[in-house]
Order: sequence, then structure tokens, then C-alpha cells
Amino acid sequence: MIHEVDDVLRSLIRAEVLEGGQITVVFDAPTREWAAKVNSPMVNLYLYDIREDMRRRERGLHNEYDERGAIVARRRPPRYFKLSYLITAWTKRPEDEHRLLSSLLACLLRYEALPPERLTGSLAEIGAVVPLSIALPPPEDRSFADVWSALGGELKPSLDLVVSVPVTSSPVYETGPPVGDEGLRARFGDVPERASGETQDQPGRKGLPVYGSRPGRPHREPGAPRSSGAVRITETRGTTPEDV
Repeated sequence: MIHEVDDVLRSLIRAEVLEGGQITVVFDAPTREWAAKVNSPMVNLYLYDIREDMRRRERGLHNEYDERGAIVARRRPPRYFKLSYLITAWTKRPEDEHRLLSSLLACLLRYEALPPERLTGSLAEIGAVVPLSIALPPPEDRSFADVWSALGGELKPSLDLVVSVPVTSSPVYETGPPVGDEGLRARFGDVPERASGETQDQPGRKGLPVYGSRPGRPHREPGAPRSSGAVRITETRGTTPEDV
């Protein structure tokens, strides 16, 4: 994934900034020892930081479809990681370096994302936008002076390029087979009557009362006197129980 971003940036700078000039594009760490060995014009894109872009994190699952439009699998949404590049120009004259940095800035300002036609490999397969930003202020927990101090080199004019790259390394959850052409069927009809003494949950099982009735309670005929506080519920089919 990182090497694919390197390839896109290299091809973009060669095509729109250098235009076939004899300037090399490298990705080396600009240390003091490295700078002492530079003997030809070059543009250096040093990858100095990798961290997740929490603002772009999503929840849930994304669906995958077949040629018929049916869902065949689900996967987690891609997670974006910010690749921070320190871009510097190296020539024999500071004026030439400034001119080269100006051309690099003008080129990258034209894009809010890596050009889709230049994406290759997994970046092209994902089909997601790869945002980029150029020359924004550094975050509060990092400064460019600290980067140069860590490299052991002298402070040099530079551009800060940040590319947010989607990564889709996540489990794939396959879905069940689709329903046939006939679809789901539901049948409606009368519920068969149960024999006396069968339970509602277990037809055919004897010895348990029918739901809503109480065993050992004699049936009270209409007009008969009520007993003290007892509730009588008839078990006779088709007869509406009296409220007592």
C-alpha cells in the first residue's frame, strides 16, 4: 500500500513538474551524511510519519454484490492512514531549489486527492478516493524542526504532504444463500382443536390443564349462586365464561 503511493507520487511529479528533466525523485532520509553525498539535482520525498486518520473511521459493514445485485458478503469499511512526506529540493543553488519547490507546490495544490487514473494495484481495486493535503500547519504534537533534529541535519525549506490511504485488510463475512425464485411462503388456516386435557405447547400430552383453565373447579351453571371469592372458568367449548 505504501509503495503504491510512492509510485503514484513519483509518476505525478515526473510528468507534471519535472517534464522529463534530469532530476531524480528519491525517498531517502535526508540525514547529514546523505546530504553530503548529493551530487545531482533531485527531489526527495521522505516518509517520516504514519498514523491513522481517526476522522475518517466508519462503523458497521459494507456489502459486496454479485453480478445479479445480490449480497454475497460483508466486510468492515476501510480504515484510513495518513502518510506524511517531507518534500525537499536539492540543487547547487538555493534559487533553483526555491523554483523547484514552487513548481511542486503549484502541482500538488491542483489536487485534493491522488488522480484516479494513476492509481494501481490495491488502490485501484478498492476504488476509494485517496485524499491528500499539502503545506498545512503541523499538528500540535509535532514540528518540522523536530523532524530535522531527529535526522541530524540542517533545517531546510520543505513541503509537508499528507496522503490518507484506505486499508481494507479485514475479515470477510459470507452471507447465506439467497431465497429461491419462489420466495418465502406463509400458510394461513384454522388451528386444529386439541383433545381435552392437551396443553397448548405440547399437543397430545395428558394430565396438564388447558391454558386459561383451572383443574378441580366445577362448572357453575348460569344463575347459580357464586361461591366466596372463587373464580370459575368454564371448559365447555363454544360457551362464553361468565365474569364473576
